[in-house]
Amino acid sequence: MTYRYPQARILFFAKTPVAGQVKTRLQPALGKAGALQLHRQLIRFGWQQLSRSAQAPLQLWASASGGEDFFRELDGVSHVYQQYGRDLGERMHNATVDALTEADFVVVVGADCPSVDGNYVAQALALLAAGVPVVLGPADDGGYVLIGLRAATAPAFADIDWGQPQVLQQTRQRLQSAGLRWQELSPKWDVDRPEDLARLASLPGWDTFTHQP
Repeated sequence: MTYRYPQARILFFAKTPVAGQVKTRLQPALGKAGALQLHRQLIRFGWQQLSRSAQAPLQLWASASGGEDFFRELDGVSHVYQQYGRDLGERMHNATVDALTEADFVVVVGADCPSVDGNYVAQALALLAAGVPVVLGPADDGGYVLIGLRAATAPAFADIDWGQPQVLQQTRQRLQSAGLRWQELSPKWDVDRPEDLARLASLPGWDTFTHQP
């Protein structure tokens, strides 16, 4: 495959699909089995969107071992990378450090962010290629759906209250305190709450995934 940014890497972060451990905020509405099915669908949908855009080589980073058979069913997945670290910040930092040993810049995207498509990632990659040190894709719930880096940037991931509405603001503060310049894209949304299900249902292309286990 010919990539627009072969010198970059897109790190696709996904929780290993285990019933009862994924989409926990949606389990009261969907049940454990329904939440697991939705989680699998989100992974397939997000991976397909980014792989078809051919912006940069994709890496699948799983939260734990045990899901290799499922992940390898995704088109183009020959190796499943394992996240490691005490919290999400450490895991993202460690993954970007690893990826930057062979890439000039990286973008991290979560599997629960179906609103992030190839065009959105392309905007981040273009900014990084132009020399912007850090790119953030804000989420409308106060977090972010994407982070792009030209270098290992530990301050972006340190002492953040992950999963809370102040994540984006704390990240901005860490970057500012470290003297790091960043640029932000337009806000997007992820799927964490029951109210997110309605806009997910109206997302172009999503209906083709609703019947997959």
